[in-house]
Amino acid sequence: MTSVRKEGTGTPRLFMSAAHKSSGKTIVSLGLAASFRTLGLAVQPFKKGPDFIDPLWLTKSAGRSCRNLDFHTMGNDEIRACFTRHSASADVAIIEGNKGCFDGVATDGHDSAAALARLLAAPVVLVIDTEGMTRGIAPLLVGYRAFEPDLNIAGIILNKVSGSRHESKLRQAVETYTDFPVLGAIRRSPQLVVRERHLGLVPANEAAAAEAAIEQIASIVASQVDLSALLNIARTAPPFPAPSLPNRPVWCGRRRRIGIASDPAFGFYYPDDLEGLSAAGCDPVFFSTLIDRRLPPDVDGLFLGGGFPEVHMAALEANVELRRDVRTAVRAGMPVYAECGGLMYLSRSISWQGENRAMVGAIDADAVMHARPQGKGYVLLAETENAPWPDRPCDTIPAHEFHYASIENLGADTRFAYKVLRGHGITGRADGIVTGRTLASFSHLRGVGGHPWPHRFAAFVHDTASAPVVSRNRGAKIHGTAEEVNPSSSPAPPLNQPRKVA
Repeated sequence: MTSVRKEGTGTPRLFMSAAHKSSGKTIVSLGLAASFRTLGLAVQPFKKGPDFIDPLWLTKSAGRSCRNLDFHTMGNDEIRACFTRHSASADVAIIEGNKGCFDGVATDGHDSAAALARLLAAPVVLVIDTEGMTRGIAPLLVGYRAFEPDLNIAGIILNKVSGSRHESKLRQAVETYTDFPVLGAIRRSPQLVVRERHLGLVPANEAAAAEAAIEQIASIVASQVDLSALLNIARTAPPFPAPSLPNRPVWCGRRRRIGIASDPAFGFYYPDDLEGLSAAGCDPVFFSTLIDRRLPPDVDGLFLGGGFPEVHMAALEANVELRRDVRTAVRAGMPVYAECGGLMYLSRSISWQGENRAMVGAIDADAVMHARPQGKGYVLLAETENAPWPDRPCDTIPAHEFHYASIENLGADTRFAYKVLRGHGITGRADGIVTGRTLASFSHLRGVGGHPWPHRFAAFVHDTASAPVVSRNRGAKIHGTAEEVNPSSSPAPPLNQPRKVA
């Protein structure tokens, strides 16, 4: 298929939303992205809000890095600039909302999916969970049309349809009482399944059969929705002027190397943050905490992102050599930044489902998993005098957290980089353990808005890189200072059972 772009219309785009969460909009978005890509179109995915897992799946489906658009960490101009920059070379953009179309933190809806769709002048397609519903779909849609009349809801996709009779009743109700075009009807199917875990879908970087699952989802979605009608709707999106934002200085000095843990245990990274590190003169060097026995040679700093270390804690414990390398690097003064799962990995141990496994031991505390989230949602932080990075930002730092773990057995002399103004963090009042040149927190930062943390951390690495911290020769013996533990061959805890999400 040729490009769907029309001269002067800007990037064709669709905003995928729903009446409530778990309606199946992620599955439908994955299927559309992969289907459009199969047609030969360049598809740029976006995800509303702070999220790592859905963007990993959208990235795999579209073959282009998904970008997050979030009112909490980004201003309106920055959101528009991000969308414009990354969709400029695409034939069509798919923006997946979060929760329901009108849901958000603010009562007035200024941070809702509907608000983002209006900001991007994107036509909205509602994915309606029709399970247990027939004629009742009509008042729902009439209410959606009347609630915010200026929102361009261009059509609906019926989801979780039980059969042809159910579909016929739904279509008749929609056609009789509303003006919404029905753009597809997706039947309930055991094939529309992605495993779930306590933080949502199992990440695509961990699901071994992710590509096969996406191909299967795309085949079903393409056969049950009107792709041509959706592309025609995408073409109707009007242009908007691209905001002009100041460019950050181009790095011209000596470049440094930052080791980044990237594997099924640690995979929560925003592409903008990794690009920010590179723009600030630090090249990413990826390594696996599960396979690699040593840190990459000649690294000047470490970035340990979030993920699911608890699921892989037996394999993490068994990798004694790497844990010793990381511990030695931390204690020798290498700059290290760790978020959430990275914080848990640096602790003495992780306890989950009756098991306790030894971790790096660079932080004198223990990570304990719970049945309910210990911190969830948006966070506001204020830096303390212990914060190690240069060029302090404005008074508050917007961030987000979602963790079932707590950090326990902390020493009374523990130093924290942040005071928590909103959220939970580590203690409910503080976050960001500082030990040496290591900063480890439950809060996830984004290098956007008024807090370009990648540039700050890169500057910290540049300032300290000249000091030798560990042997630079792969295979050289590095002596740890903590008592070593015996590796265990016990298998990792099983994944949760599959659940239908479409």
